[in-house]
Amino acid sequence: MPFHNDDLTQDAFLGGALQLWQPKAGYRAATDPVLLAAACPAKTGDTVLELGCGAGVASLCLAQRVEVKATGIELQSDYADLAAQNAKENNLELEVIAADLAHMPKDLGARSFDHVIMNPPYFGPGTPSTDPGRDTAMRAETDLAIWLDQGLKRLQPKGHLTVIHRTEALQAVLAGLGSRVGCIEIKPLTPRPGRDANRFILRARKTSKTPLRLCNALILHEGAAHLADQNDYTETAEGILRHAKPLLF
Repeated sequence: MPFHNDDLTQDAFLGGALQLWQPKAGYRAATDPVLLAAACPAKTGDTVLELGCGAGVASLCLAQRVEVKATGIELQSDYADLAAQNAKENNLELEVIAADLAHMPKDLGARSFDHVIMNPPYFGPGTPSTDPGRDTAMRAETDLAIWLDQGLKRLQPKGHLTVIHRTEALQAVLAGLGSRVGCIEIKPLTPRPGRDANRFILRARKTSKTPLRLCNALILHEGAAHLADQNDYTETAEGILRHAKPLLF
């Protein structure tokens, strides 16, 4: 069922360079899709597929930084429509396909891409959210191994896969990738100095044999605690989130 205007807010990303519609009560993107986009090593003219694109935040943040040919697949048709609207209103190229990634449409399944990016649902079955859209976005109905398998199938040889997830899922991600990739780079994401990483970004190249690399952590916030109602992002995080800088590994 399409969103009505009263159900939406228009939110600024990349320091206001993007103005994107999001549902007030459904799944709302925060920093994760922006970090995912920043980690994708795409070059001008590359093709990019996002699995589970939602309202298009990650793909559009990437397209704002570098001119790519982006495609997104999204299970929920109302979010897919929103992604297409966001792309049009921001004058960016994004082909949006409303479909289940577990049952890839034939025409999309026949294509290959330079990059695949994904931000799979972080949580498994449990108490559902009162908002069905948010519940679908946050709780995995499709197994993580299927996300990874479908992503690798869509990649060209030597193509890049970029994934953001919670640290608890790292073992499952590595198991799902198996020996089909190499040049694995893992970037821990730490909320503050001295804190354990609670998320990570993983990049890998299809059919590569380069050994795994565990990178230094990206620290998102200054100080041991949030002490005031003001921005406390680190200089590096500020550059990524506000100024569309790439995330260096």
